[in-house]
Amino acid sequence: MQVGVSTASLFMRKNNEDALPILHALGAETAEVFLTSFSEYDPAFATLLKERKEGLPINSVHVLNTQFEPQLFNAHPRVRADAYHFLENVLQSAKILSAPYYTFHGTVRAKRSARDGKGDNFPKMIEGFRGILDACQRHGVGLCLENVEWSTYNRPGVFRQLSQELPSLLGVLDIKQARLSEYPYEMYLEEIGERIAYAHLSDLNEFGKLCLPGKGSFDFDTLLKRLRDVGFDGALLIEVYQNDYQDIAELKESLQFLQEKVEKYNCQ
Repeated sequence: MQVGVSTASLFMRKNNEDALPILHALGAETAEVFLTSFSEYDPAFATLLKERKEGLPINSVHVLNTQFEPQLFNAHPRVRADAYHFLENVLQSAKILSAPYYTFHGTVRAKRSARDGKGDNFPKMIEGFRGILDACQRHGVGLCLENVEWSTYNRPGVFRQLSQELPSLLGVLDIKQARLSEYPYEMYLEEIGERIAYAHLSDLNEFGKLCLPGKGSFDFDTLLKRLRDVGFDGALLIEVYQNDYQDIAELKESLQFLQEKVEKYNCQ
């Protein structure tokens, strides 16, 4: 397992082109690039990031979901075509960065009434995913559906139904989003199983506030065991937000905490 950080953890602190060399200096073994604007979806920006990353391997690219991902499923051909234009740019960027994966949210369940899944049209969803998967495969990038409480994979069972018809669909386990969904992360991990590509990690302190791994009470030893039980040997990516820690130096402490956990587990 490799321990790294998503540049989402530096959002509003450092721009991506500055975040990557910082993460490299802090000792990250890999990183996820969180592209957050239409200008950052331009492959020319990926070329800049490639020059600035100082040899840091890029595990995955992530986008600001609501900007175009939901429109990939839109019934209007022109709307969908515009969304695919940006998808192509992102996939080209992933290829430039040698990132094997794309972290994907998909649709938006903006209304709480849409979150119970009673109105889910899985045949239509699967049809939409097929086109997106085809685009990813043309670029050699794996499509990884993340559990997100307000998006497509908002509850256990969704991935299972989609993956039965989509054999190349992969999964991302996000610990904080599992908490927000009020389902145990184990339920998501069980159904993603051997299709898990990587994980987004965070912690929870004594006041119930999101914090960096190692600053709270989450049982990472058990998580590592459960990940290994499904054959996982990918990236563990720290993903928190700007108000969840005080100083960038704390990221180094969190990286070292997880690296020590992984090393100890590997020695068992």
